[in-house]
Amino acid sequence: MKSTVLKILILLSVPIILILVYSVEAEFDCEHEYHPDFCDTIPPAHYIGIDTVLDSEQVFVFIDNLEIPQRALRDTIYYYTGFSLSYAEEFEQAHWVAYVHCRAKQARVASRTNTFLVDTSISTGSATHADYRGSGYDRGHLAPAGDMTWSATAMRESFYYSNMSPQLPQLNRGTWKTLEEKVRFWVSEFDTIYIVTGPVLLSGLPTIGKNNVAVPDYYYKVVLKYSSNYQDGIGFIMPNSIDIEKDIMLYAVSIDSVESCTGITFFPGLPESVQKKIKKNTCIAHWN
Repeated sequence: MKSTVLKILILLSVPIILILVYSVEAEFDCEHEYHPDFCDTIPPAHYIGIDTVLDSEQVFVFIDNLEIPQRALRDTIYYYTGFSLSYAEEFEQAHWVAYVHCRAKQARVASRTNTFLVDTSISTGSATHADYRGSGYDRGHLAPAGDMTWSATAMRESFYYSNMSPQLPQLNRGTWKTLEEKVRFWVSEFDTIYIVTGPVLLSGLPTIGKNNVAVPDYYYKVVLKYSSNYQDGIGFIMPNSIDIEKDIMLYAVSIDSVESCTGITFFPGLPESVQKKIKKNTCIAHWN
């Protein structure tokens, strides 16, 4: 497997147009199952031919709750002004955070507060200030504060500890922040997009604090554009590492790959034919 990935990366470095065909499922015969080592072996997305021309006359198609993913176990979903989440008590953070972003929500009504809050709506209790204090990890937003400037309430709620996960500064203030900024750029370009993000939660992770907040090895983000005549999606899996690269596109993968890594089904409300097309896509030309 490693040799196959190495060959692909070498080919991608050659400055010519390459058509690469690679199937994750060929080596991982799994559908939404956990694979602890899978995140180390997912091949990056790549540039292959553009098969659709973006059209300025596209009309956004709204599907109610399309951003809400599904897991094998039934989730208790918590709804906030700007996002929704499923809370993982075992790991003291969210399995996922989901929301819809659009140009209208890029209005700057509220400023960043930096006031982190215990989330009293979580029935089992959320993490606290003390859990992160002195740990060496940032309180990394899953739904970014920068996407909540359209509402003072949404901004305040984005600082709940239920929306935080322990991220190394190199990730949180570096490549992860760059990805969040890129998503906002896509909103300005495409208007409305669906976003789901979260940590890759597996048993045996190290923890911080009295509440045993798990420290993930990886984080994911999936983005969907769904309009009347154009649909596209992209995924990212980033390591929680001091050695993380700056180029976010090095961590771009298919949504199928993120599903295999997390055990989560994204955008289940899409028509099946659209799901198959979008989730297997590894072309990043439209996103870069």
